[in-house]
Amino acid sequence: MGLEVLIGIARFWQQRATFSTLKKQYVILGVTGPNEYENNVNNNWYTNYIAKWCINYTLESIEKVRADYPEDFKRIKGKTNITDQELILRKKVADGMYFPYSETQKVYLQQDGFLDKDLVTVADLSQEERPINQKWSWDRILRSPYIKQADTLQGFYFFEDDFSTEELKRHFDFYEPFTVHESSLSPCVHSIQAAKLGQMKQAYTFYLRTSRLDLDDYNHEVEEGLHITSMAGTWMSIVEGFAGMRVKENTLSFEPKIPKEWEGYSFKVNFRNQVIKVKVEQGKTSFELEGAEALVILVNGKAIEMAPNHLVTV
Repeated sequence: MGLEVLIGIARFWQQRATFSTLKKQYVILGVTGPNEYENNVNNNWYTNYIAKWCINYTLESIEKVRADYPEDFKRIKGKTNITDQELILRKKVADGMYFPYSETQKVYLQQDGFLDKDLVTVADLSQEERPINQKWSWDRILRSPYIKQADTLQGFYFFEDDFSTEELKRHFDFYEPFTVHESSLSPCVHSIQAAKLGQMKQAYTFYLRTSRLDLDDYNHEVEEGLHITSMAGTWMSIVEGFAGMRVKENTLSFEPKIPKEWEGYSFKVNFRNQVIKVKVEQGKTSFELEGAEALVILVNGKAIEMAPNHLVTV
């Protein structure tokens, strides 16, 4: 993404944020977050967090270009008319962003007023009323606490390094019981997070839901077409979820787990023009490097050096 585009996006969020004299912070009103069963809400946590991140990332990028590429900075400044005064205001907006939080539940709230709803969990919702988007009127859906797909938890997925495992578990345990997963985008994110928490029974259940969404027609809508996002979610659930693949401190990292129902699984990943073959079995994980140069990876936090075309078993 070009810096000019990034400045434009950050400028949008800066202009959208309004200082609230009541909260003494910047708020964003009248939005729809990832949960499509809510709309026109105030201070969706995910939206506010993305806005803060986008503004800060833009400021960091501007300073890097200013310091390392002064001619490019001069060109971009002329094209976007960015001023130092605007940058100061932008930092003020990011630092003063409001995030709704419940001291009682110790969780960030999906949006203002979420706890004012009748907090009946999905477990207490009759299966005959599912999927609710086919059985309920929209005004009833909007009044309910039910979440179509990961919303606050989507933010925890994207920015997991910003939060502790304990915080993730607290938010997962609070929001998942209200989530109806009536979106192809939902089960894979929950599978990845459940695996990170070591809750493999849940992780496997969500994996089955994302992998068999159309095969079993969970949401009674397969006649409308296939869910390509859920197909990608199947891969994500295995690679990011069960295998725990991440890039940490510029290094490829794995925290392999395996459902008790499986004997093993395997996949390949191209990392910086070298292919790593990963095979996870009950009790052991093997790695093989198809490349020309040695590569260090992390496995459960421990550095493992891989030589080209050499099998390493952990």
